[in-house]
Amino acid sequence: MRTRLGTSRKEISTGPSITSVSSQPRVAYVVTSDLAILLMRGQLQYLQHNGFDVTLICSPGRWLDALGRMEGVQIIELSIAREIAPLRDLVSLWRLCRILHRLCPSVANVGTPKAGLLGGFAAWVTRIPCRFYTLRGLRFETTNGLKRWLLVSAERLACCFAHRVICVSPSLREKAVASGFTSRERTVVFGSGSGNGVDASRFAPTPERIRRGAELRRQLGIPSLAPVVGFVGRLTCDKGIPELVEAFLRLSDQFPYLRLLLLGCFEEQDPLPVQTRRYIETNRHVIFAGLTEDTAPYYALMDVLVLPSHREGFPNVVLEAHAAGKPVVAARATGVVDAVVDGKTGLLFPVGDAAALADALAKLLTNKALASKLGFAGQERIKREFRQERIWGALCQEYMRRLKMEGRPLPVMPAQEETRSGGEVP
Repeated sequence: MRTRLGTSRKEISTGPSITSVSSQPRVAYVVTSDLAILLMRGQLQYLQHNGFDVTLICSPGRWLDALGRMEGVQIIELSIAREIAPLRDLVSLWRLCRILHRLCPSVANVGTPKAGLLGGFAAWVTRIPCRFYTLRGLRFETTNGLKRWLLVSAERLACCFAHRVICVSPSLREKAVASGFTSRERTVVFGSGSGNGVDASRFAPTPERIRRGAELRRQLGIPSLAPVVGFVGRLTCDKGIPELVEAFLRLSDQFPYLRLLLLGCFEEQDPLPVQTRRYIETNRHVIFAGLTEDTAPYYALMDVLVLPSHREGFPNVVLEAHAAGKPVVAARATGVVDAVVDGKTGLLFPVGDAAALADALAKLLTNKALASKLGFAGQERIKREFRQERIWGALCQEYMRRLKMEGRPLPVMPAQEETRSGGEVP
């Protein structure tokens, strides 16, 4: 079921009805972008299969329909501005309160700074008994002035509205506690970190995937023996793209056939310097592939994944690259230090240091044995520590623990329901 709540009061009253009665505990997720749903792929479906009734409240987006069908959950579209927009935010907050009041969920899980603030307040004011805030990163780390103060205040409030703050990495948890956003006792990290784990089978270097990668290499015009450094993510300053371009320029003489493969999109909220963007768009050794949902064949043609980001919560692209057996060169930033084990699954360099980034890349491009060793170690770590079912199971248990504390009904599996009603369990 999909409900649109867009721009007018009429849409709220005359659109498809919002179901308010459920025999199972309802979980309401609130996020600002459909891209955030990609970070929860499979999670909502898992909760549905384990006795929860899941509703997703999200801004409209290109992936929303496909992901909603894939997860099999109720979707309610509600426009929430990603950046600070006081009037629009008040309208979104009012509508969000109305939606949550009509849904009456037992659990609310809000994520991303804006949804964390608005969704957290709406969940608090409508007295949802079990409130969670999923902290996926701290945007204030790369800001200053008034914007930094506003972001810090928003994070502090979002944490205050929640009974429990789910941190997606140990270093993020430490940063949140040190910044005074919440106490250690109110936070939780599942396993070694990550908000969703990774489906290793989607990225494993199977013969078919390697063949697709070789075909993609031909389509992109990359010579068969040319080394490829890849980046997956937003093309912004806080992702370290200026340093990446500078490092690539430093390596051009030593590796004349080197290619830089960029998967992602530019963002006006954090624009690149004009010279950096022009270089990306005009240099024939830089392949700008844009935004793509299926990144697996692209990892297959990379020699190294690079992540020069200045801040992260827990970078899923590192898990994906490791699942594909690729080594990673990354900045020593919050969240990244939990995903990359320096010297064992990849190499870390100081944040913002283009020269150190170039040196680390050169080391792996010239030492194939080391690159292969790091890639294999990363692949093994994925299998041990980041299985999706492990993360989902921990989340499910956290919800049930909180429901039990609040004296609320626990989810009942279909087999259990049939047993209770006297039917046979096959």
